[in-house]
Amino acid sequence: MLLALGADHAGFALKTVIREHLLSLGHEVLDLGTTNGVTSVDWPDFGAAVGRAVAEGDAELGIGVCGSGIGIAIAANKIPGVRAATVTNVTAAHLCREHNHVNVICFGARLTGEAVVLESLEAFLTAVPGGDRHLRRVEKLSILEASQPTP
Repeated sequence: MLLALGADHAGFALKTVIREHLLSLGHEVLDLGTTNGVTSVDWPDFGAAVGRAVAEGDAELGIGVCGSGIGIAIAANKIPGVRAATVTNVTAAHLCREHNHVNVICFGARLTGEAVVLESLEAFLTAVPGGDRHLRRVEKLSILEASQPTP
């Protein structure tokens, strides 16, 4: 699977661990930065980059990391077609993909331990988006998104 991966400076170290883990599982990684954990950068830039990569079909799914995982998810969600969620445990990771058809998962490097992140990531990647009632609800999100005025 080709996955887009991006982080700000606070998420850089965890992004590096995630990247290596994904490669060890045989996935391809589109690393959208940042390139170090020292230089302060803005999480909206990296959340948007991951969101665009997924929305434009350059990656199947996306992963964002910042200090809390919240800001990068908000930024990714500004891209039409993206459903990003911040998760802190394996159950949430599985359910956000299965029930909400999330296509960008986000983690907080300052909030969630490395082992939980990797286990959550695997749960997300192996979960199958559900049909029936879940699909009906996700379609309502698409209708809401389409009804928003264009800036």
